[in-house]
Amino acid sequence: MKKTILIIIATVLAGICHAKVDLVTLPNRDMTQLTIYNSADLTLVRDARSLTLKEGENKLQFSWANTLIDPTSLSMLPKQHAGEIEIADLTFPPRVQNLGLWNINSSVADKVPVEITYLTSGLSWRAFYMGTLTEDEKTMRLQGYVRVTNRSGEDYENAQTRLIVGKVNVLDRIADLARREYPYGRPGEAVPMPRNEAASINRVRMPKAKEAVFEMEEMDSLSLLGEPKEIKKEGLSEYFLYTIEGTETIPNTWSKRLPSFDTDEIPVVNLYKFEEERGRVVRRYLSFTNDEEHELGETPIPGGGMKVYRTVDDDQHLSYEGTSSFKYIPVGEEVELNLGAVSNVIVEPKLMDEKTDNYRFDNRGNIDGWDEIRTFQLEIKNTRDLPVKIEIKRNFRPHTWDIKNIGEADDYYEKIDLNSVKYTLTLEPQSEKTLEYELTTYQGTRTEDWTKAHRND
Repeated sequence: MKKTILIIIATVLAGICHAKVDLVTLPNRDMTQLTIYNSADLTLVRDARSLTLKEGENKLQFSWANTLIDPTSLSMLPKQHAGEIEIADLTFPPRVQNLGLWNINSSVADKVPVEITYLTSGLSWRAFYMGTLTEDEKTMRLQGYVRVTNRSGEDYENAQTRLIVGKVNVLDRIADLARREYPYGRPGEAVPMPRNEAASINRVRMPKAKEAVFEMEEMDSLSLLGEPKEIKKEGLSEYFLYTIEGTETIPNTWSKRLPSFDTDEIPVVNLYKFEEERGRVVRRYLSFTNDEEHELGETPIPGGGMKVYRTVDDDQHLSYEGTSSFKYIPVGEEVELNLGAVSNVIVEPKLMDEKTDNYRFDNRGNIDGWDEIRTFQLEIKNTRDLPVKIEIKRNFRPHTWDIKNIGEADDYYEKIDLNSVKYTLTLEPQSEKTLEYELTTYQGTRTEDWTKAHRND
């Protein structure tokens, strides 16, 4: 059954509405605007309607039964005849749940557009992405989507939807505020109920939103597919506002998938990494930068999950390459996606020889220093039909060590810090290469000799 938050009650409550005061007839919505913050369970709703007012005192009833609206956030503003219409107060009748009564004093008899605003819970949105690599994997098509989910208890028809990227601070959870008992104090606050009169509050000012953040979600069976919508993005100092083109109908309990952007030919870098301490597997990484050079850079990219595919032939058949996720990407920053372990690029480190040398003795003739000398080989294989770039990181403990690269290994070598080096090379399709190095680590008093030798390094 369709739920509505605005209800016209034909019978005036006894003891509240006098016979000479008409109950305003509320027409259908002219427009609804939803501004959804995803870092907090918070949505600002702006509901435009045209009220038929008479001169003098008018009353308007508003019900939020079975919804997650915060009643203390309710506010009404005339859009015309502002100087001739006074929103006197909002009254909560005694012994009546989920019902408010607006008292309106009007100097005109006319149809007047008003805007009712409030905060609600239960609406959320997430972003997710699909990347499709070309056959040579040098560029990628990136498609962004947004999924809006409505669990607020209310159907929103033909609503303009706006999405906030950033972080907002909320003192009270809106869902808790919506569920509290009359007369709607703060959660847990005991407020005595008046016996013979209604509880009243003045118009409530809406809190100022500061910042907001969003994450991602992939396509699912709840999605309602419609015509593609353009999402307009604009910066608002500390957060970004994304406005979806046109209007959307988002029924309660439904989710709706909306396209965010579609950018082709984004330059990407494929890099395979191996680090034995993180598991004896090669992991694939895909990186790009949110800037104009990479066909992006207009706005930050909201964080989310991403599925990556590759075009494998002229008929545009796809192969699945992996799944990753990323956080919010500011303009100008690079993102590196971990696509997971692969089996078509292999790195096998092997210990080929091990010995000790350069002994040092204390005054009792006991060994108190020596060198450990080990020779390693790195066997690297690329079984793919494309060239691959590989980064092999080696970590050494303690930090007193020297390395001697054998053969062409020195061409690919780079020292990272006191404990790590890496070898970076590109392998042609269906090829393999072996790198070899000799590692000397200094033990006991031999560390003093190493320190003296490297004092000026």
